[in-house]
Amino acid sequence: MQGIQLPLGLHIRPSVASDKAFLEKLHHAVRQDLQWIGAEKDLVETIVEMQLKAQTQSYSEQFPNAMYFIIEKQQEPIGKASIDFSHDLVHLIDIAFLPQARGQGFGKAVLQALQHCAAQVAAPMLLSVEQQNQVAKQLYQSLGFSTEVVQPPYERMIWYPPALRSFSQSMA
Repeated sequence: MQGIQLPLGLHIRPSVASDKAFLEKLHHAVRQDLQWIGAEKDLVETIVEMQLKAQTQSYSEQFPNAMYFIIEKQQEPIGKASIDFSHDLVHLIDIAFLPQARGQGFGKAVLQALQHCAAQVAAPMLLSVEQQNQVAKQLYQSLGFSTEVVQPPYERMIWYPPALRSFSQSMA
């Protein structure tokens, strides 16, 4: 992702082993729903850790060539992105930010950078979003994504770079 100018003091770098503590912290922040199950704190922590391990294993099995990135603001980690770049598709597997980093345009900036990458190789960009996540869906729609398939509780959304939009329109 070199050569892409990210605004707002943002930087994207490959994830490394020393990011494990941050990724665990981020996962805990993202999975607040698991904190509400009404169990003892130790049990909840065990469930959150198990869920993170299951998610990590599932991603590595489903997307063996995926790349994992840390999103930083002024050299402090604020989020992550998991992306599978294939020869004909850019698949955003997962993107997440710490609560204090949400709503500040960071996600939009990262998505636009990924769209730029996809446009450079003339590949569509695919992602899934929970149907109930209206904020994320509105962001994706504002960036030109459209719903391709609805498989509750998710919607699969796709964005086509300008070169492919022109080609597909001329074929119609």
